[in-house]
Amino acid sequence: MLYLIYQWWNEANQAGASWAETFSFLNIFKYLTVRAALACLIAFGLSLWLGPRVIRRLISLKVGQPIRTAEEVHKLHELHGAKAGTPTMGGVMILGTITIAVFLCGQIWNPFVGVTMFVMLGLGALGFMDDYAKVKKKNSEGVSSRFKLGWQAVVSACAALFLYISTGVEGEALADQQAKVEYKASTDRVKQMEGIDIPRENAFWVKDKEGKAEHMPISSLGIPLVKRPILDLSYLAIPFFMIIIIGASNAVNLTDGLDGLATGCTITTCIAYAVIAYLAGNIISFSHIHIPFNPQLSELAVFIMAMAGASFGFLWFNCHPAKVFMGDTGSLAIGGSIGTMAICTKQEILLVIIGFVFVMEAVSVILQVGSFKLRGKRIFAMAPIHHHFELRGWHESQVIIRFWIISIICAFIGLSLLKLV
Repeated sequence: MLYLIYQWWNEANQAGASWAETFSFLNIFKYLTVRAALACLIAFGLSLWLGPRVIRRLISLKVGQPIRTAEEVHKLHELHGAKAGTPTMGGVMILGTITIAVFLCGQIWNPFVGVTMFVMLGLGALGFMDDYAKVKKKNSEGVSSRFKLGWQAVVSACAALFLYISTGVEGEALADQQAKVEYKASTDRVKQMEGIDIPRENAFWVKDKEGKAEHMPISSLGIPLVKRPILDLSYLAIPFFMIIIIGASNAVNLTDGLDGLATGCTITTCIAYAVIAYLAGNIISFSHIHIPFNPQLSELAVFIMAMAGASFGFLWFNCHPAKVFMGDTGSLAIGGSIGTMAICTKQEILLVIIGFVFVMEAVSVILQVGSFKLRGKRIFAMAPIHHHFELRGWHESQVIIRFWIISIICAFIGLSLLKLV
């Protein structure tokens, strides 16, 4: 909406309308940094305002979090038993505030924003059904694993196909005249700053050995510290993207087991990818930093900062002792969105580092299950790994804060790996 207001003002200003000079401050809404910051603040403010109301409503609906019995989790029941009945489905607040902030501050028609929003809402709907089933049954069993995986596969397949087919920013993809003007302005800016002429063709661009623009399809796979993509996955990119989205969705879901743990790690991951998205849409290179260039990609930073702001606001109520849990409604949606961000920015492998806490949680479950089935022995006292440390004597707050610290450090490490050797 704010960007449309800017367009309206800009057209009036170019036409010489008398009122346009009076409202010249509206020009500020064309700047991505301003709209991203506003999206973050709006999502945060809405979360603080809606939080008490949403919590009261969830309590009145008796939407309490079921806690596994002592027979299922033994000592962990003693540590978490008091959380039984804490309102869940708080993820609706996160998704709602993100949606409002993006509609107000972003360009919802941007392909990267649109596909990430689709994944968030699609997996949020799945999480809502799962949470509702748990509340209705009054146990920790939600929808079946087969149904959950099937839904995730459909949503991720749609997103993967869209990204594979519609990554272009030329021709019909830029039906709006203003979008064409902005694309030309972005590429002209790169040419002026770096002397590189970006042809008006599809997908992403990187520098070749001679410093010229080289086409990079979205199916290309790169790794940190290496300038050129190591291979083009071609059609295999579609299942690869699906694995990333589904894996990230489930990884965040597994991390969401302690008060504020997943929320805090989401914030650090989002801020790191917001930086990457902004740079990817504005430069083809910067000193020794290498990020694939796509002029439409910077708009994704508005969505990512809205998610960071919503997470900050939710953390206000979700920090220990939590007054509300995000539930699968939030965790599945956030994880899928993070996976989509990584694909859009062409930093899929870097997600392993920036989102290391999420990866560590998921891998701990895989190792635990695999070890028990193959050897009949467990590696950890309990998986996911945050419960292992709880059972080893760490207080819940210690686990949370220490994992946050790891997440912050890994985000910095991930950003530093954008530097070429």
